[in-house]
Amino acid sequence: MDLLGQLLEWNPYVLVLDGALSRVLDLQIRIDAVLGDFDSMPHPKALLHNMPDVEIIHTPDQEFTDLHKGLEYLAARGEKAVNIAWATGRRADHTFNNLTTLPLFADKMHVSVVDDHSRVYNLPREFRKWYPAGTRLSLIPVMEAGGIVTQNLRYNLSNETLQLPYRSGSSNQSLLDGFVEMSYQSGHLLLMECWD
Repeated sequence: MDLLGQLLEWNPYVLVLDGALSRVLDLQIRIDAVLGDFDSMPHPKALLHNMPDVEIIHTPDQEFTDLHKGLEYLAARGEKAVNIAWATGRRADHTFNNLTTLPLFADKMHVSVVDDHSRVYNLPREFRKWYPAGTRLSLIPVMEAGGIVTQNLRYNLSNETLQLPYRSGSSNQSLLDGFVEMSYQSGHLLLMECWD
């Protein structure tokens, strides 16, 4: 709940995907909208009888995940930054699909997947951020990313390629207190900041 409390301080609009609705209601979190195909739950109006102002967005299309549909909805609303909680967790297929959806929105908004152990987001082509020495950082290619150059990491990359499943940049770390710089030329890279 500490994580959610921190996120809710910075997010004025709360969209809940249908699979998380019961859990969110149990925590008595104020929500603005619920989105999904509602195929694994009763109609949300039954659960939201005390919240008549909550918007219900029915998205029955089975070609896309609920997270993808939720991000499309938020992009259409003009949201510029989105924090997603509970997108990593119990089912590996959901975690994998959720993380690999992020590059589809890299040009539309800043999307972070946050849990109790890490924050994952699209790495822009040019990146510079201050970290304390020893901060765990993982560079995860979505399929392949090339022309990667890094500075102030324990294991720097110099015009190199990361490609799943052959090579990733997992479990690196900032070498010294100071700015870490990263750039890449092609493909998609996710950055995972770890605090475990």
